[in-house]
Amino acid sequence: MSFGSRSAKLAMAVAVVASAVLTAPRAEARPDLVVFRGDYSPGTIVVRTGERRLYLVVEPGHAVRYPVGVGRAGKQWAGTTKIDGKYRNPAWAPPADVKRDVPTIPDVIPGGSPANPMGVAAMTLAGGEYAIHGTNRPQSIGGFVSYGCIRMLNDDITDLYERVPVGTQVVVMR
Repeated sequence: MSFGSRSAKLAMAVAVVASAVLTAPRAEARPDLVVFRGDYSPGTIVVRTGERRLYLVVEPGHAVRYPVGVGRAGKQWAGTTKIDGKYRNPAWAPPADVKRDVPTIPDVIPGGSPANPMGVAAMTLAGGEYAIHGTNRPQSIGGFVSYGCIRMLNDDITDLYERVPVGTQVVVMR
């Protein structure tokens, strides 16, 4: 085999691999019905931050599973709370710790703005400044990326938003 043909084959292989990487699907909205172990009532939302997954229990032993982005190191939390509000295209006022880290951030970012990290919908959680919400950065789904909020793809938060009412129990575990 001559050097030229080996180089051509290598270049072809690199092109095929690069093409596959460039066309590989990103996280896509498609909730999955899965077997789910845990003693939770139907309608309960369970977030497993270590898995970066949110589960909506639909019946004993089964849940709808969504990929999520969760709190980064030092910003994670665990506990039980409830959804205390539901909002479409919410405006966002950065919490104090975000303002401290990014002092130039506006005090309020209007809903629908590409700079608004809440995406198309948000469900606020009682007892803090956290929410389950959409995102303007879909590539962040699956990572430890937030200040404690649970981020979802916009199609997924839209789906979950339609499935659960205010008052839904939310369990967040590491």
